Amino acid sequence: MRTRISLVAVLLPLAAVTGTIALAKEAQTPPTIRFDLGQPYIGGGLPEGETLVAPPPADGSMALERDRATSKDLLARGTGPRWALAASDADLGPGWFSRAFSCAAGRVIDDRATPAVANLLRRAGADFAMSTSKVKELYMRARPFMENDAPTCTPHDEAALRANGSYPSGHSALGYGTGLLLASLLPDRASALAGRGSAYAKSRAVCNVHWLSDVEAGEAIAAATFARLQSNAAFRADWAAAQAELANTQPVPVDNAACSVEQATLGRP
Repeated sequence: MRTRISLVAVLLPLAAVTGTIALAKEAQTPPTIRFDLGQPYIGGGLPEGETLVAPPPADGSMALERDRATSKDLLARGTGPRWALAASDADLGPGWFSRAFSCAAGRVIDDRATPAVANLLRRAGADFAMSTSKVKELYMRARPFMENDAPTCTPHDEAALRANGSYPSGHSALGYGTGLLLASLLPDRASALAGRGSAYAKSRAVCNVHWLSDVEAGEAIAAATFARLQSNAAFRADWAAAQAELANTQPVPVDNAACSVEQATLGRP
């Protein structure tokens, strides 16, 4: 029997990530998995992460004005396809990495087609999500929707997000880190995968739940976490298994029509 770990506290609120981890076992009645992530390789926040990223922008600073101007511009674009994609990127239930990254990978990435890759992404994803927790707790920055009173693409999450620091973005770290990880496995697709990871991270600003500086700090912490993961023996073993799987299995083709829509939404050729 395969056991999955539902990290209920990973992102809502991320500050409580070191608290209770609910184990969800596949039994006669499968549980609802809100966050389809695995057992982290290293766990916890990035050590001394506050020395990697600056404090969040101060009142009256140009950086804060940039955050506010970017947020205003993104909200002015309305709730079209990019808003819908941001909502999809926010969903970390079953299939999150397949929905977000299969098109960029040029092949289906899921439990059936690539089980070793799926295992790696779930476990590393937990590390990326956790990596921002210490810095979040340090600053507890208010989120943009708390200031501008505008809608978010995930209204059901707003109550929990109000109690969870905005800087840096844990979702952005997860998305950006996953893009980097997949790029290391599929180097011929590195540009597309890194680009999709960056777009995933920016979805948090599109959704009005993070400022742009939150997103950028999350990306920086994800990059450091990816470097840190590479010194972990279990991660290296799972990475090698995932690499071999991709090299030795016939790719399952993606839905070209759906991928064309994604490319158009993100403004890529």
